[in-house]
Amino acid sequence: MALYDIPLRTLTGEPTSLAAYAGKAVLVVNVASKCGLTPQYAGLERLQKSYGDRGFTVLGVPSNQFAGQEPGSAEEIQTFCSATYGVSFPLLEKTDVNGAERHPLYAELTKAADAEGAAGDVQWNFEKFLLSPRGEVVARIRPRTEPEAPEVVAAIEAQLPA
Repeated sequence: MALYDIPLRTLTGEPTSLAAYAGKAVLVVNVASKCGLTPQYAGLERLQKSYGDRGFTVLGVPSNQFAGQEPGSAEEIQTFCSATYGVSFPLLEKTDVNGAERHPLYAELTKAADAEGAAGDVQWNFEKFLLSPRGEVVARIRPRTEPEAPEVVAAIEAQLPA
């Protein structure tokens, strides 16, 4: 299944898909509000501010699968992200990224290998998948890699539309 064809829902429950971002570089990140890596929201927002007008977006995907670190409702998640980190990038509904109930989006994303050649399950919150403007996974970045790490910024810049 092409990534653009997978039905998604926004955090507010509206239907959408990655087709809404066709022609843009997209950094898909599973996020959580109560994780040791939650401060990465700040770096993700800085990337959004730096590259958002150049054909790029971060797309946050809340997941409560890792130690229950995203327990909130959609409203609580939105309030936390806005009030704490000033998040302006789009957020999808809370989603399973691993296991039997894994969302079809993550069934496709997790086929991609990281820099060491490892594919499979998402390791933890804040794992990142960079999509080209054509909707192809071009990089998989593990959770502990900061959003503004030089290799992440270079990968994003290489995918910005001309």
